[in-house]
Amino acid sequence: MTEWLVELSAENLPLARAELLGAVRALLGHVEGRAGPLPRFDWVVLPDSVRPQELAGRLALARRVVRPWSEGPFQATETWLRAEATRTPVSASFRPATSSSALAPSKEVGAWAEAWKAGGGRIDLVRPTRRFLTRDSPEGVRLVGEEIAPVDRRELDRRRMPRLPFQRPVSLPPKLARAASNLASIRAGDRVVDPFVGTGALLLEAALLGARVSGVDRDAEMVRGTLQNLARFGVEAERLVADDGESASQRFEPGSVKAILTDPPYGRASGSAGEEPERLVRRVLSSWSDRVVPGGRIVVITPGGPDPLDAPWLRTVSVADRVHRSLTREFRVYERPTGPAATAS
Repeated sequence: MTEWLVELSAENLPLARAELLGAVRALLGHVEGRAGPLPRFDWVVLPDSVRPQELAGRLALARRVVRPWSEGPFQATETWLRAEATRTPVSASFRPATSSSALAPSKEVGAWAEAWKAGGGRIDLVRPTRRFLTRDSPEGVRLVGEEIAPVDRRELDRRRMPRLPFQRPVSLPPKLARAASNLASIRAGDRVVDPFVGTGALLLEAALLGARVSGVDRDAEMVRGTLQNLARFGVEAERLVADDGESASQRFEPGSVKAILTDPPYGRASGSAGEEPERLVRRVLSSWSDRVVPGGRIVVITPGGPDPLDAPWLRTVSVADRVHRSLTREFRVYERPTGPAATAS
C-alpha cells in the first residue's frame, strides 16, 4: 500500500471529502483519519497496483494527487533535490500549495532551486516537467511534496449542458454528476441504473467510470435525448426505456444492479406529471430496493425531507449543496447491508 495526499476543491469541502472516500473505496484503498499538512489536503492509502493517475482521473471535486515529502532536516531536502535533478535533469517549479501563500521567493525556495540546478535541472514556472509544492511553517518554508497527477477539469467542462446535442434548462453539472457516481463507489463492470434519467448526466459519468448503464424516464423525448448525449462521448447504454420508474424495475432481476444513481424531479421545474415529488421518489425507489445487490448503494439527490427508503437501507452520507437562495439539495447515500440484515424488513 502507498500513501498519497489529495488536494480537495474548496467549493463544497464536505461533498469533496465524501466523493474522495467513495472513489478511494472503489479502488480498494482507504482515507486516513489524520489531518493533512494543510487544510484541504487529505491522506489516502491505495494499493501499490493502483496508479495515482487513476484516482485523479476519477475525481471532480479535487485539484491534484501529491506524493508527500517526509519532513526532515532542511539540508536533507537540498540533497534529495540535487540527486533527483541528476537522475532526471528536467525542468521544475516550486510553488505554494495554497493560493493564500506568498509567491515571493524565500531563502529556502531559493536554496532548493539552486540545488535543483546544481544537479543539472532547470527552473520553469510556466510549463515545468515536475511541480513541487511548498508550505509556510513557523520554521520557514517546507516542502509538501510533488504533484503526480492533476485533476483535469477541462474534460468535465466538455460535458457541460451548453456543449451537448440535447439540452434542457435544468441539468446536473458534470462535476456534481461525477461526484455522485463516486459516492456510489462504482467500479468497472458494475450495473448502474437511473430511474429518472433526464438528460443522462449521471449515466454518462457512471459509464465513463466503466459501469454498464441503464436508464428510465416516463418522457420518451428525454430517453431519445439521453441517447444523443451518450453517443456524443461514445457511450452505449444497456437499456434506455420510456416507462414509469416503478414499472421499469420489473425488467431487472432481483440482485442484478450494483447501484442506483438518480436526480429525481423536484421544485418548480419538476417533471413529476402532477404526482407529489416526495411520494413519487419513495414509490419508485422502493420498487428498486430488492434489485440492488447486498452491499450496493442508492445515491439520490433530494431537496431534503424524510428518507425515501425503509429498513434494511441505511443512510450513510448526507451532504448539502446550495443551488440558489431558495433551494439547497442534499446528496444522500443509502447502503443495503450484507448478511441477514440485507433482507430484514
